[in-house]
Amino acid sequence: MLDEEFELILEDAKEHMDKSLDHLRIELNTIRAGRATPSMLDTVRVDYYGSSTPLSQMASVSAPQPDLIVVQPWERSVLGDIERAIIAGNLGLNPSNDGSMIRIPVPALNEERRRDLVKSAKSKGEDAKISIRNVRRHAKDNIKKTQEEEHLSEDMRYHAEGKLQEMTDAYVKKIDAILERKEAEIMEV
Repeated sequence: MLDEEFELILEDAKEHMDKSLDHLRIELNTIRAGRATPSMLDTVRVDYYGSSTPLSQMASVSAPQPDLIVVQPWERSVLGDIERAIIAGNLGLNPSNDGSMIRIPVPALNEERRRDLVKSAKSKGEDAKISIRNVRRHAKDNIKKTQEEEHLSEDMRYHAEGKLQEMTDAYVKKIDAILERKEAEIMEV
């Protein structure tokens, strides 16, 4: 039976690891895998009257065809700002502005570009693993500090650290599984 303090530390660590996993999923959604999807532009932020605003709050984004994304701004005056933000987003996309909307052709992926996207996905996955290890390190420090302050047994501390390591391993496996699916999705022709 773990001490209540240790349970709270482990619960907090789990919350932070969940957030790391969610962040990875969001990051991987922006990497396209052959089809045009509106989520490819989720990370684009537009400088709008001095503040950085998400594109989704300024325009309607749709993908009417597998190789085209259409951005329909709610105000025509921001067309140029949106176009510049998409170019600055380094997504490998080339928007064209026709005065009322922005059309973004999504070129078919060649083998080299697919490999680059897989590398990018793996890099994001490694960042998520580092984040999870940082959460583990922080939680382990808290467990040790709590054990010393509350004068709890070392056996209880080692038990809590063991549970923490099991949780960390489980999250790393989840990340590997997510990356494996994304790699297969990207490499699919």
